Amino acid sequence: MDSIPVQDSIPSSYSLYLPRDFSTEKEWPLLVVFDLEGKERQALSIFKGPAEKEGYILAAPKINDTVSLTSNMIATNTVLEDIVSLLPIQRERIYSAGAAAGGRFVNLVPIFIKGVKGVISMGASMTNTDLLNVRQPFHFIGIVSKNDYNYTTMLEDESILDRYKFPNQVLLHEGMSEWPDIEYLEKGLQLFTLAAMGRKLIPKDSNYVEKAYLEDVTKMNRLKNSGQLIWAEQYLGEMMSMYGAHKNLDSLREVQKELRRDKQFRAMRRAENAAFSKEILLKENYQYDMEEDMFAHNFKNLGWWNYQMTEIDKFINGSNIHEQEMGHRLVGFLNALAEDNIELVRSGEMVDEDALAFLYMLKTILEPDNFEFYLKTISLSAKNEDFGTALFYLEEAFKRGFKDKDKLYNLEDTALLRITPEFNKMVEKYLNDARYDIIED
Repeated sequence: MDSIPVQDSIPSSYSLYLPRDFSTEKEWPLLVVFDLEGKERQALSIFKGPAEKEGYILAAPKINDTVSLTSNMIATNTVLEDIVSLLPIQRERIYSAGAAAGGRFVNLVPIFIKGVKGVISMGASMTNTDLLNVRQPFHFIGIVSKNDYNYTTMLEDESILDRYKFPNQVLLHEGMSEWPDIEYLEKGLQLFTLAAMGRKLIPKDSNYVEKAYLEDVTKMNRLKNSGQLIWAEQYLGEMMSMYGAHKNLDSLREVQKELRRDKQFRAMRRAENAAFSKEILLKENYQYDMEEDMFAHNFKNLGWWNYQMTEIDKFINGSNIHEQEMGHRLVGFLNALAEDNIELVRSGEMVDEDALAFLYMLKTILEPDNFEFYLKTISLSAKNEDFGTALFYLEEAFKRGFKDKDKLYNLEDTALLRITPEFNKMVEKYLNDARYDIIED
C-alpha cells in the first residue's frame, strides 16, 4: 500500500507491506525502512522477501534529505504512532533500516525516538557516537563491504558499542554497492528475532535457533576453507554475540583460538593492519589538502589530484588484497569528502563560486564517468562567461561518452555559451547535429 496519508499538523505519508499470512490475532514486529532520495517504495520492496520469511510488517515513511533532521524525525514519529494505532505491533520489536544516507539517518532514529529498539545500517557508520545514551541502548546491525570507506569506521563504532554494552553485530558482504545481497537482509531480521528470544520477548524456538546456528557454522567454515581467515575470525566473534543467550559456545571459542594462532592468519592480520595505518595517513593528508585547495581556489593543484588517483589505481590493481580494498575505500572517502565540502560551500550565506568550481572540477577527476559534475562545471563557468573552461569540460564529457542533448541544451546559465560558434562546432562534431547554425565572418 502506497502513500498512506497521516493526519497531523505536519503532512506526511508512508508505504506499508503486510506479510501474506498477516492476522490481527497476534502482535507483529515492525521494520521501518528509510530512503532519503524519494525511493522509499523501492527500498521497502527489497525487504519484502526477508519480511515474508521472518514474519515482519514493513513501513517506509516519505522523507527526504532536503528537509531538516528535526522535521524528518517528527514525520517518522508521526508515522510510527499512526501504524501502532492501526495494527497489532509488538512495541518492544520496532526496528529501522536504511542504506547510505538512509543508513546515517536510521542510526539516529533510536536516539531520538525511544520506541525504536534496533537498526540495520547498510554502508553507513554511526552518525555521531557522542549522542549514544547508555541508559537507552539499542541493537545495532551494520552491513558493509570491505571496499566501502565506512568499513574501518564501522569497526571503530563496534568497539564503542561494545564498551557501552549495546548489542551489535557487523556483517561483511562482498561487492561494491551499499545494498547487500538478500541473504544479508534476511540475516539482519533473523538477528533481531534471535535477540528477542534471548530477551524472552517472544517464546524461544529451539529449532529456529539451531537452524540459524548451523547455517552460520557452515558460513564460517566456508570462509575458513576458502582462505578468508580474517573474515572467518571476525564472523566467529559476531557469532559469540548472536548465540551467547542460546547455546554453550566453548567449541566456537576453541576454533577462534586455534585460528588466531595460525601463522597464515597472523600474517594476513599484519598485512591488513599495515594497510589500515597507511589509509589513516592518506585520509588525513587528503582531508587537509582538499580544504586548503578549496579555500585557496588552487586550480593549479588539480593535476596533483589527478596524480593521486593514478596512485590509488595502483593500489586497486596491485596484488596485495588489503591494499586493493584500501584503494576502493580511499576512492569512496574522497568522493564523500568532496560532496560534503560542496554542500558546505553551497550552504554558506555567500556562496564562494570559485571554491565550488574547484570542487566540481575535482569531482570530474574523482568520478570521471559521472557527467553531473561536468555539467555543473560547464554551467558555473558559462555563468561567469568563462567559455574556455566550459568548452574544455564539455569536450571532456563528450570524450567520456556524454550524449544527452536535451540535458545539455536545458543547462542553466548556458544561453550565451550555446550560441557561440565554438559550442555548436563541438556539438556538431560529437553529436552530429547542432541546434544553431554556425555562421562565421
